[in-house]
Amino acid sequence: MFLGGFTTDDLIQYAIRTIVFLLIIPIHESAHALMAKWLGDDTAEKKGRISLNPIVHLDIAGLILMLFLGLGWAKPVPVNFSNLKKNRRASYALISAAGPLSNLISAFLCALVYEVLICTRAGQETLNTSFDSFAEMMRSEHNILCAVLMLLIYSVYINVALAMFNLIPLPPLDGFNLVRAFLPVNADRWIYEHQRQLSTAFFVLLMLAANIPEISRPFDRAVNSVNLLIWQSVEWIEPLMIK
Repeated sequence: MFLGGFTTDDLIQYAIRTIVFLLIIPIHESAHALMAKWLGDDTAEKKGRISLNPIVHLDIAGLILMLFLGLGWAKPVPVNFSNLKKNRRASYALISAAGPLSNLISAFLCALVYEVLICTRAGQETLNTSFDSFAEMMRSEHNILCAVLMLLIYSVYINVALAMFNLIPLPPLDGFNLVRAFLPVNADRWIYEHQRQLSTAFFVLLMLAANIPEISRPFDRAVNSVNLLIWQSVEWIEPLMIK
């Protein structure tokens, strides 16, 4: 047992979650920047936001929340509306949707790789071995494969959770900009003028959700449902490879 009540397993899980978050964030933010570029605005590209380097995307508040609550966000991708070639509001909605969509695609690909790996001989041996702890797993014969499989499992879940989290229609999340794209101009203007108050309400809701299960339960159910769909979509691989 470590100081603060952390076990070795807790620290391993914490490290895996942090690694996965740092791998996911650059993909999510680069997807926003790439979509903006395809729609005519290269502002984000010029600022170096099409990058797999997590440092250029990190937001301090979002990182702190990720470390303590398991979910966070990065710096918003800059968009110059005047550069967008088509309908500006529709284009911004597409830019906003690109991030969560990249997470869902990443989740599917991670699940796909996981299914392929467990079909190997080493993968089957790992699945048929019971471990009492993460520490014991890391001392096993196939410890590297175990670590990769754990990273993939966490990647699927965190990608799905991040996608669903970002679709919440409150600033500074992507869902906020998606909703704005379909609102009347007057409503959009009101939201723009009250972003600070809405952001404060979001932080309050986030803190309450962390401590009141009744608030977080609908979100958890949504994440678990999508997570299940992702895994079900790759179930065909194992019977195909193992005959």
